[in-house]
Amino acid sequence: MKELGTVDLPLHGGKAPQWLLKRMKSLAYAIFKVIVDEYGVDGAIEKLADPLWFQSLSCALAYDWHSSGTTTVVCGVLKSVIEPEEFGFGIAGGKGKASRKTLSDIDALGDKLRLSDGKLAELKYASRISAKVDNACVQDGYQLYHHSMFITEKGEWAVIQQGMNPRDRYARRYHWLSSSVKKRYVEEPHLGIVGRQCETVLDLTSKESRGCRGTTVDLARTEPRELERVYKELSGRGAKRRDQRTLAEFDLIPAVEFKGKSTVPAEEEEAILYRMPRRVNWDALREAYDIQPANYEQFLCIRGVGPTTVRALALVSELIYGEPPSWRDPVKFSFAFGGKDGVPYPVDRRTMDETTEILQNALKEAKL
Repeated sequence: MKELGTVDLPLHGGKAPQWLLKRMKSLAYAIFKVIVDEYGVDGAIEKLADPLWFQSLSCALAYDWHSSGTTTVVCGVLKSVIEPEEFGFGIAGGKGKASRKTLSDIDALGDKLRLSDGKLAELKYASRISAKVDNACVQDGYQLYHHSMFITEKGEWAVIQQGMNPRDRYARRYHWLSSSVKKRYVEEPHLGIVGRQCETVLDLTSKESRGCRGTTVDLARTEPRELERVYKELSGRGAKRRDQRTLAEFDLIPAVEFKGKSTVPAEEEEAILYRMPRRVNWDALREAYDIQPANYEQFLCIRGVGPTTVRALALVSELIYGEPPSWRDPVKFSFAFGGKDGVPYPVDRRTMDETTEILQNALKEAKL
């Protein structure tokens, strides 16, 4: 995935004032009446799934151009004004508690959009797996707190979700689109990720992690007691001979973390911090052993398999079997179109002009 730039989405507290929300709702309604008429329902959610277009929409609605509220407030405004029967698509989920109602929202939208039970099951699965992937497979230090799913009358979908890093006080936004995913949920499924670039991110969705994912599945099929023995030896907690030393001891730092080298090309080589999780869900791995998952996606769907278990098996895969995951940050998009001085990158004039034209036309034709 080519990196185009970076973005700061600082966490901003407080709420949008009611006078602003009222106007944002009126404008959003008018814009999407025109967008759906001009580009169709599928075109509307394709634009929402585009990180740059979504950021431009936030600016057009007069909201912050670079805060965490860009995501939560705009999605909330759209959910309140987009009526499925009128627009041909609807929105499930939201911020915090609303995100936990996503599945029931999908059922409600299914009734309004007349979706089959089979299609509803697919949508619920897409909602769950997209959240699981961004929480467990892309370990960038951001915890998800917002999940919005845009669903069309044909059952196509887009997901916009956001995580926060309370320590750094920044947010990161993840964009998914069903036509782009094509059921490849665990290999580079994102249409884009917007956020501040991190030096080291465990990215198991990268194509570079394909071998690691395969070895992880093999490990998940291994007898848990044998797997636990290997894990303890690596973390310096297992039984050992008097003259035997662990990797952690060799590096003279705490047993729960030790340094190594990334496996990127030599000219880009950099130090990677390997941190063995203090806790692994052995109950989940025992269930995995009973299930014998056929692939990584099936492994990821096992209840209890979360970030620590995923990370532990990825590290075992690299350190014991030589199948490393990617440690590159998959952040791709910036909120801006670039700068005249080339910072954070040269102006993307074509994208900027196209987005401006679309929004200008929508605003001109909208009957406010």
